[in-house]
Amino acid sequence: MLWYEYVALIVAGLVAGFINTLAGSGSLVTLPALMFIGQLPAPVANGTNRIGILLQNIVAVGSFRSQNVLDLKGGLWLACPATFGAILGARISVDLDRETMNRVIGCLMAVMLVVILARPARWIRPPADVERTTAHRPGWKSLVLFFLVGIYGGFLQAGIGVLMLASLVLGAGYDLVRANAVKTLIILCYTPLALVVFVSRGQVDWTLGLVLAIGNMIGAWIAARTAVRRGAGFVRWLLIGVVAVAGAKLLGLFTLLRTVMSP
Repeated sequence: MLWYEYVALIVAGLVAGFINTLAGSGSLVTLPALMFIGQLPAPVANGTNRIGILLQNIVAVGSFRSQNVLDLKGGLWLACPATFGAILGARISVDLDRETMNRVIGCLMAVMLVVILARPARWIRPPADVERTTAHRPGWKSLVLFFLVGIYGGFLQAGIGVLMLASLVLGAGYDLVRANAVKTLIILCYTPLALVVFVSRGQVDWTLGLVLAIGNMIGAWIAARTAVRRGAGFVRWLLIGVVAVAGAKLLGLFTLLRTVMSP
C-alpha cells in the first residue's frame, strides 16, 4: 500500500469512530475501506475491523466515565448477555447470507427512523428520569433482548450501534447521551471475545487494523466530548441522519439510484 492509502484508512476510521460513538453504523464506512483500499476479503475485513472497534470503545468509555454520564453497573448487567450472544454471532458469521441480512437490517432501520421522528420525547429524556428508570437490575426481557443484539454484533458489526441505542432508549429508558455511554461499554465488553474468534480463523490483518484504529480512537474521543457538550437533542438529529443513510445503503437504494441515473 502507498502512504496516502494509509492516510485514507485513518480518515475512514476517524469518521467511523465519530459516527459509532454518537450513533452507530460506522462500520459501513470502514468495511468498504478495508476491502477496497486494503484489498482485504470480506471475512478478513470483518475481523480486522474489530481492532478499531475495540480501541475506539476503550477511548469512548474512558471519556464518558470521566464526564460522569456512564451507568457502569447497569451497563455491565446488560453486557453479560450481549457478550454471550456476540461469541455465538462471531462463530456463525461465515455461515449466513449477508445480502439477506443487509435487507432485513435495512428494513428494521426504516422502521426505527419512523419511531425516532414520531416520538422524539422518548429519545430525549431528562437526567432525573434516567436515574429513576435505571436504578434497578434489568429484567429477563432486557437480558434476552441484549443477547439477541449481541448475536448480531458478533456476526456483523455494521448497524449494531443503532440497534443497541434503540434497545437502551426504548427498553431501558436512557436518554441518548447516556445510552451512547452504556452502548460503548457493552460493545467494549464483547468485542475482545469476538476478536479472538476471528483471530483463531486467521481473519485479522493486524497492520491495517491498527492503522484504522488510529482514526477510530480520535473519532471516538471527539464524539464523546461532543455528545456531552451538545446534548441528546443534537445526538438525536445525528442519529436520524445516520439511520436514514445506513438504511438506504443496506436496502441498495443508492445502487438503484445510480442505475436509474446512468445513461
